[in-house]
Amino acid sequence: MSQPTRIIKKYPNRRLYDTETSSYITLQDVKKLVLGQVDFRVEDAKSKDDLTRSILLQIILEEETAGSPMFSSDMLSQIIRFYGNAMQGMMGTYLEKNIHTFVDMQKRLQDQSRQIYGQNPMINSDAWGEFVKMQGPALQGFMSRYLEQSANAFMEMQQQLQSQTRNMFGGFQFPGFPGAPGAKPAGEPDKGGGGDKG
Repeated sequence: MSQPTRIIKKYPNRRLYDTETSSYITLQDVKKLVLGQVDFRVEDAKSKDDLTRSILLQIILEEETAGSPMFSSDMLSQIIRFYGNAMQGMMGTYLEKNIHTFVDMQKRLQDQSRQIYGQNPMINSDAWGEFVKMQGPALQGFMSRYLEQSANAFMEMQQQLQSQTRNMFGGFQFPGFPGAPGAKPAGEPDKGGGGDKG
């Protein structure tokens, strides 16, 4: 039987209150719940609004500024550019599926390490670290190939969507829409009134 969702209340003074232990907790304590795969929800003590995502983002920010960042500036910039983009929802799903794939791959690695180091390799973090180091080149090669294929599939899907959109709306008289009757081809300059003729 699954455990009920643990409720953590956030008060106006920014303090977090764990209703299960009846005590105030810190972001580090919330991080431990995440690592322990405990199902929890952070809610505003007064309005009951769900604040879980904002608390998780705070934990990520702390981790990113702690000296071993996971995201490069370029990667964060690319993610920001997708906000407000027509593909925003799909990008979120795409990233989530890739995270799940990576987690599955980590589980398989742990299963392999158990065969080498015994039933509980996590007790010996040095052994686990050594195993991952040994598998590093193969793992990086696999991830590079997977991400390249995944990115290509995403780009192909985007191109198909654009093509379908052109086919769907090409017959309508939307001024300036590529493919519409009378619309100029992409990249061709306007032949309108202004401008020097020389």
